[in-house]
Amino acid sequence: MTAVVGSGWLALTSPNTVNDITEVWSLPGSRATLDAMRDAGLRLPRNDPRQYDELAGEWWQPDGAFAMLHWLAQARAALVPPAVRPGALLVDLGCGAGLLAPHLAGKGYRHVGVDLTRSALAQAVAHGVTAINGDAAAVPLTDGCADVVAAGELLEHVPDWRAAVAEACRLLRPGGLLVLDTLNDTALSRLVAVRIAERLPAVPRGIHDPRLFVDDRELVAECARHGVDLRVRGVRPGVPGLLRWLFRQARGARTPVGRAPRIVPTRSTAVLYQGRGVRGG
Repeated sequence: MTAVVGSGWLALTSPNTVNDITEVWSLPGSRATLDAMRDAGLRLPRNDPRQYDELAGEWWQPDGAFAMLHWLAQARAALVPPAVRPGALLVDLGCGAGLLAPHLAGKGYRHVGVDLTRSALAQAVAHGVTAINGDAAAVPLTDGCADVVAAGELLEHVPDWRAAVAEACRLLRPGGLLVLDTLNDTALSRLVAVRIAERLPAVPRGIHDPRLFVDDRELVAECARHGVDLRVRGVRPGVPGLLRWLFRQARGARTPVGRAPRIVPTRSTAVLYQGRGVRGG
């Protein structure tokens, strides 16, 4: 997640090597606390980063508020090949609680995660992620340090997705791999991801701001400007698995291990899409 104006998050501009930094602490926030807002009868605005502190206990619940992020993390990790050199670095922008980590096990990367939410990063560390508490649009790491940059479900949450893309591309070494997934800026995406999805019991209300959704053609063009040849494809949860999951949700039953819905390719990028691209040079 990237800082919003006035949020009090510390944005570093001096790059460091990954060995120089493990955490970037946030400045004290000046906005109202969640409790104060509730007492005043106010609701959080859409896409407010404070939601993730409220939902901190949900990250590793397979049927919880972030269930679909687990499915997407598995699909994203499938795009990442095993490391080809010792000490290979994967930078995970908007890493949350480190949901990508189990799916990278054995691939040979040092996994560095960047996120604004400290409560999520504490959980990421417990899963083997080296944590940087900072801004995805101003990552305090050197140019070309990363063999892989992952940006899963990040771009539709940041105020300036182009700045986050520029940063992701900057971090990649020549030949490095960018993998991402995000929501398209279409009427269908707004219908599915906001109007329909937020009516489901497990989906947090207001987690997305549809004004921030990312047009796939613009994303491809922006990556090209920074030397990354990005190819995109539509993805969605497999229908049979999703229906079984919804049925279990309605009954209050848990999903058996290995029976979560799978993310599968689809012809249309109109709602949810993956991107995979290599930096030239």
